[in-house]
Formats: sequence, structure tokens, C-alpha cells
Amino acid sequence: MKIKNIAIIAHVDHGKTTLVDKLLQSTKIFRDNEVVENCVMDSNDIERERGITILSKPTGIYYQDYKINILDTPGHADFSGEVERIMGMVDGVLLVVDAYEGCMPQTRFVLKKALEFKHKVIVVINKIDKSSARPNEVIDEVLDLFIDLGADEDQLDFPVVYTSAVNYTSSLSMELSTQEEGMTSLLDMIIKEIPDAENDETKDLKFQPALLDYNDYVGRIGIGRIKEGTMKVNENVSCIRVDGSIQQFRIQKIFNFVGIKRNEVTTAYAGDIVGIAGLSDIYVGETICEVGKEEALPLIKVSEPTIEMTFLTNTSPFASRDGKIVTARKIEERLFRETQKDVSLRVERISNKEEWIVSGRGELHLSILIENLRREGYEFQVSKPKVILKEIDGKIYEPFEDVVVDVPDEYVGNVIELLGNRHGSLINMNSKDGQTRITYKMPSKSLIGLSIEFLTATHGYGIINHTFSSFEEQIDANNNFHRTHVLVSTNSGIATAYAIGGIEDRGELFIEPGEEVYEGMIVGSCNREEDLAVNITRAKQMTNQRSSNKDNTVVLKAKKVLSLENNLEFINDDELVEITPHHIRLRKKILDTIERKKYDASLKTK
Repeated sequence: MKIKNIAIIAHVDHGKTTLVDKLLQSTKIFRDNEVVENCVMDSNDIERERGITILSKPTGIYYQDYKINILDTPGHADFSGEVERIMGMVDGVLLVVDAYEGCMPQTRFVLKKALEFKHKVIVVINKIDKSSARPNEVIDEVLDLFIDLGADEDQLDFPVVYTSAVNYTSSLSMELSTQEEGMTSLLDMIIKEIPDAENDETKDLKFQPALLDYNDYVGRIGIGRIKEGTMKVNENVSCIRVDGSIQQFRIQKIFNFVGIKRNEVTTAYAGDIVGIAGLSDIYVGETICEVGKEEALPLIKVSEPTIEMTFLTNTSPFASRDGKIVTARKIEERLFRETQKDVSLRVERISNKEEWIVSGRGELHLSILIENLRREGYEFQVSKPKVILKEIDGKIYEPFEDVVVDVPDEYVGNVIELLGNRHGSLINMNSKDGQTRITYKMPSKSLIGLSIEFLTATHGYGIINHTFSSFEEQIDANNNFHRTHVLVSTNSGIATAYAIGGIEDRGELFIEPGEEVYEGMIVGSCNREEDLAVNITRAKQMTNQRSSNKDNTVVLKAKKVLSLENNLEFINDDELVEITPHHIRLRKKILDTIERKKYDASLKTK
């Protein structure tokens, strides 16, 4: 059977995964009586809740005389390493662009990668049904982006399909009235424009994994494209490792992908995308060959981490109350198991401590890991994220990012002041219909802790997107951005309405009456220029005197609820986030109030 391999690429939330759903629906992969959820390719709970794709996933459909292998890629910048690696597995891409938002930072990144591989690009203008859709202008933006990225004449002559994935319609015209039910227009365009996969089965076997998966039954699974030859179960093959050494092993399982199912097969042929099991530590970029005919394919570059944080066992007074899995051995096993399928993650044990340095591609990347662990019953603590620095020729380099802000005109001044104070360099600014798009380049460290301030500065109307740009010479090593100070509990016990009522004018509280606290726990943000120790458990003294206002009802402000990412951004270097299955708490590293004051005083005298 003839094969076409394509990747679907786009900026986050432009509709890639919904489009894959509809392609599966068009080709009748599912039975008529089968119950299928939306975004079937986003298979875990966090992907569904957040509406994002975290890991690239292969699927396959049959259309006319072809098997079309489709790779749904992440749109968020933190998972951009996935996009880079799959480009060597495909022969063409569908570039999905929102009919209103147009080209965004990740659109530039993913298109640049596709053009570097000389892939054929089909542009899909999605969400054409939006009342604010502006397809003409968006096509011009896409063309400008192609030119800006150095596309050749053939690449500039890109075909365009217009879709409303959510409504299951498509057409070759930007006129909304021409939209027809189904994805036939897009599928026909794929057959017409995307080259067939090279499938010379007579040559010697060459297979290279570009993605990893893992399960408890077969261990690590290498997913990639068979470049040449044929692969069979129980066949002995050679693996040319990343370091150039050769290791022989037996192929235990071969999987192909159709719909949302991973099917076992006994034989696979050149051109197809499959997963194989049999080598416990198979890694991205290695080459699988026939024994005695070893010839390595070019190595695949794996993106380096840019952010790191420390994971620790839980040492708070509430340790082991909530989590089922709390020991250092279990936490370490789980962290290293995650590296089996996430090649952008690094884990390093700190000697003689129950602590690990965990490095990833961004705050979201690491917060997804944290959220997965807490849902699995783990209990631990994490430190403030910080960027990873490189030393090159005696100079320190740090990661920089391209940042795009969309904001109502009235808040532009606030944004320029905020990002300017965080070393943002203004690149471009365009205003239209009351909205302004501002492009910046700024250090990755400047984005840590920015989201809460950004939402405040734009009254919740601003949207900020960023993607890794490059490592450049470090600026302002001190990184002394303004940070809200905190209210810290001096006592352990139950928070009272009386105590909260007495201190709520000093900041915003993160707890409410009846919650249990411990000494050193952060209970709120402080509106003063220093941390403030407060007694949050103080009760009203009982007397025999009747109070003239005894019937007055105390109305307390609602507590401020922070998301996991907000908590990670909020803390300072002397603080930790305590993670348990049902609670996320903030705390000082030094819990004892007196000891903490002594330590703070010693820092001031240095």
C-alpha cells in the first residue's frame, strides 16, 4: 500500500487536534456505534483539561489507495523539541493558522523547521466561521512569513484549504458559503500535494526512533519511520548507539498506528511509521540496522533544557498526611521513569541529599510533570524555577525568547513599562481595531513570575505568547525584579476568622477560616516592602462583658486562589511549594520564625 506521512503543526490553540479528530471521522476509522470524545488524540486528563497537546502522537487513516500517517504535534513553546524531531519522519506538513489570530510566535518556529527540511506545506486556514475571521489578511501574513524565513519559489506556491474543524466543514474558497460538510477538500489536497513516502523494501533495514513511549509490559518503545528495508518480529538487529557503539538485540514487538489504537504487527515495511520494543534503553536518533550491515543515519538533535528546579522530599510538619508515595526512593524511580519517554527532561540526584535537579524546556513543561505526580499520589516539594546558564569562551550565556503580546490599546503603556523593566527589547508594534500586537525579545528569566503581573497590568485582557530564540550573553545577573512580599504564619493550628479579619488589610490571603496551618507556612501576599510574620490562629478572648457590636457580622474577603504555575512563579529563592495529592501550599525553607529572622539579618549584614 502507498503511504503518505504528514505532521500537523501550528501555534497553540489554533485547532490542530480538533482537525485530526475530523480527519479520523472523515475516513470512518470509528464504528458507527462507537462513542468518541472530542480531541481523542489528547489522551491524558491534563491534556483534556488544559486543551493542549503535550507529546506528539502518531495516528493513521486510510483514504483512497493510501495509508496516511499523521503526527499531531504540540503547539506550546515548552514542547517545541517534539516538533523538531518529527520533521525527519514526514514528507509534508499541514500548517494550521487561526483565521483571526494569524501568524503567532510558534507559527514562525514550526514553519521554519518545516522549510529547513524542504517539506511541502499545505496551509490550513482554520476557524473560518469566526465572525472576526480575516482570511485575506492572514494569507498575506503567512506569505510574508514564508518570505521572511527564506522559502524558495516552490515553497512560496503553497496550496490553501479553508476549514472550520469544530463544525466539520472545509472548502478551497475563503467564502464561508462554500464550506461543505466533511474534510474531503483537505484529504484530496493531501493526496495531490504531499509526496509519497519512499518505500524501497529491497534495501537493507534502516530505522531511526524520533519519539519515545513507555509501558510497564514491554518497557521503552522507540517510535520512528522505517527509512529502508523490512522489519520483522523476533529478528535480530543491530543498534548503532549515540556514542557510536553497536549493540545487538531481538525485536520483541512492532506496533503500527491506526486511529487511536496501537496495533501489534509481525512485519513492517519502508515508509511506515511504527514503534518497536526489545531494547530497554533505545534512544532518539539511534539507527537500527541488519546485523553485519551497520550504517548510521545522521543523529537527531534533542533540544537542551532551559529551565531547572529542585525537587525534594516533603519535610513540612504535614508531611505524609496526604500522599501515598513519599519516600526518596519512590520519587527518584518515578522521575527517572519519566525520562524514559520525555527526552527533553533531565534528572540529576544531588549527592547526600534527598533532592534532585530536574531540568526541562520551560515552566509549563515542569508543571505538567508536577501535576502528573501529584495525581498519582506522590508528595514532595519544589523550589523556584531558574534558567540554565551556559559558559562559552569564558562568558556566561542565558536563554532568550521571542515574545508576542496582544492587548487592547488602552493597556499598551502598562505592558511597555512592565516588559521594559524586565529587560524586554521592543522589536515591533502594530495596532488595528483597538488591539495592539507588540513583539519583544527578552531573557527567559524575565518571564518567570511575569504572568500574575501581566494579568494585573492588562486587567486580564492581555494575551502573551513566547518561544525559545537563542542563547545570548547574560544581562543583569542579579535579576532583581519587583516581587510581592508575603505573610508568614508564626503559629501552627487552625486559622480563625478573627485573626484573618485583623490582618487582611495587610495583603491578600491564600487561606480561609478553618484551614490548618503550620509555622513558616505562607498564608498570603503582603502589601508592604518586607515579609510579615502574622498569627493567623489567634482567637478572640472570651470575657463576661457584653459587646455593643456583638451582633455585627464580620465579612471577610474571599481568599486568592493560585494555580500550580502561579505558585511556582510566585515563590522566592528562600521559599518552596509543597505538593500533595489534595493540597498545594507555600512555605519558607526555614520554618522557625526566630531562626529565619536571624538568617535574614545575616544576609543584610553581608
